Amino acid sequence: MQLLHLPHHDGSPLYVSESAPVLGQTVTVRVRVPVAADVTAVHVRVVANGEPVFHPAAVDPERTGSTVGGYGAGDTWWQVEVTAENPVTSYRFYLERATGEPLWLTAAGVVDHDVPDRTDFRLVSYAPPPDWMADAVVYEVFPERFARSTAAGPLDPATLPDWAIPCDWDTDPVIYQGPPTPLQFFGGDLDGIVEHLDHIQALGANTIYLRPVFPARSNHRYNATSFDLVDPLLGGDEALRRLADAVHARGMRLIGDITTNHCGDDHEWFQAAQADPDAPERAMFYFDADGGYEAWYGVPSLPKLNWTSPLVHERVGAVMRRWLDVYDGWRVDVANMTGRFGAQEDTREIAAGLRREVVARAPEAMLIAEHTHDSTGDLDADGWQGTMNHAGFTRPLWTWLRADGLDLPDFIGVPGGVPRRDGASVVTTMRAFAAQVSWRSLVHSWQLLDSYDVPRFRTVVGSRERHLVGLGLQMTLPGTPMVCGGAEWGLTGRNGEHARTPMPWQRPEDRDDVLFKSYQDLIRLRTTEPALRDGGLRWLHVGADAIVFVRETAAQSLLVAAVRSTTGPIELPIDAPLAGLHDAADLSVVDGTVTLPGDGPALRVWRIGGPAGTGRAAG
Repeated sequence: MQLLHLPHHDGSPLYVSESAPVLGQTVTVRVRVPVAADVTAVHVRVVANGEPVFHPAAVDPERTGSTVGGYGAGDTWWQVEVTAENPVTSYRFYLERATGEPLWLTAAGVVDHDVPDRTDFRLVSYAPPPDWMADAVVYEVFPERFARSTAAGPLDPATLPDWAIPCDWDTDPVIYQGPPTPLQFFGGDLDGIVEHLDHIQALGANTIYLRPVFPARSNHRYNATSFDLVDPLLGGDEALRRLADAVHARGMRLIGDITTNHCGDDHEWFQAAQADPDAPERAMFYFDADGGYEAWYGVPSLPKLNWTSPLVHERVGAVMRRWLDVYDGWRVDVANMTGRFGAQEDTREIAAGLRREVVARAPEAMLIAEHTHDSTGDLDADGWQGTMNHAGFTRPLWTWLRADGLDLPDFIGVPGGVPRRDGASVVTTMRAFAAQVSWRSLVHSWQLLDSYDVPRFRTVVGSRERHLVGLGLQMTLPGTPMVCGGAEWGLTGRNGEHARTPMPWQRPEDRDDVLFKSYQDLIRLRTTEPALRDGGLRWLHVGADAIVFVRETAAQSLLVAAVRSTTGPIELPIDAPLAGLHDAADLSVVDGTVTLPGDGPALRVWRIGGPAGTGRAAG
């Protein structure tokens, strides 16, 4: 399926003059219309104060007839002014044609029939995320499994708490099913992370997402016993400050992990609530008349917080403010469940309140929500600045690149294993989720191949070659890349617990060093090419085994082709030569067509029409 003939618009600076308008501000929006679309007139339909209003667009004389981004000399550019009337102002385009029925252009694409407003483009007037997030490459660290510091010495079982099962870092396997799983203790600590910051920085990451560090009776620490101190097993408060100082000294950032949906049953708040029905903490949880209580997925060790209690707002807000002298923001665990219980539906308001708490203490702080399915209804609401984009990125990518014979028992919570789907299904899924949030929320969401909560990507795809295709898409599609520690060496794992294998610092046989070099190359490509961070996204070709798109700014356009298995050559009606940029040879125009190679698995990147223009460097 070829898509280059279709009119295009997205929320990037090439098409929208201001990504963070204040209420009442006028913004110029543009549409790129190829000759083949046969469009004779364009209107924008804006929904202002609940009522749709149409405004005629005019031809942009400066861009029409020029090769914006290096190609498309015959394209007509239309522009029109839109006023940000509401905190979220939605708009779409109505395209009249010389022949044929008129078309709608929404964030879901071009259609010849009426569609609901949910996929309209959006101007968002809420306070924008901090500028630095646009350049972030995030590296996820599980403290207990990343590294044990030299000063800590060998693990001494006699010094461990009664819940911990001591394990040897390099010889004991991770138990990924059964009761002992959260009790295995390998002995990683925060000073161990400091000792390996060279590794993270050499990879190209500039932001560390640190899994929970509060004390708990588990290795994952999501059942915290307190939010007021760092677990002494990790080195305590001072070790976290040493880590933060070392990270910041390198010009990097450190993101913390907080549970706003629950705490541990040994947490001081819950202990007070359980001990005394008249304690003020009692209202912080959902107790029934018999003393039972609501818990995350019914797990008794994780009692659910009741956000109808003002005390929950006060105390959780205080925790999130307190640690912002070491953290540059928070990733919020199970954010989708926070404030939801029965008839209670307060998640968006809670998120907005927490964002205000955070930015009041640290205006440049990040606030990202965990969400494993449809997060679109929780974004663009003055709260979470983005999400962990499992639904719109991870899941479709897995279905396209999964290995033959893969026998995982579920698909990130969906029974029956990972289905195998073609490129059309993958792109349709990605577009469906992206169309229901603003461009701003999309580009600030974390795009992940895997994490410490799901099977490893290498296990899903089965080979380095397909791993590299997925990595290439992670680094070239819109969004913030998040690399799970160990993915750069091709670590494997059948579920989230199994993914928490200790880092192989002393196990060279477990490291794919060729893959590591490819991670460096592709992260470097992202950080040096402005179009991969600031550019729009235009899909060009979708086939069963190949997908092609362009990331474009006014100054440059990069063409990306991902091939999962060898297919036929891909012909595109592009009127400019392609200069090979990553794993690609230069290509010339022949009779108005450029032909891309179809052998794979492969991820190739070209620059359209010559060298890149000037642009903002990552930093």
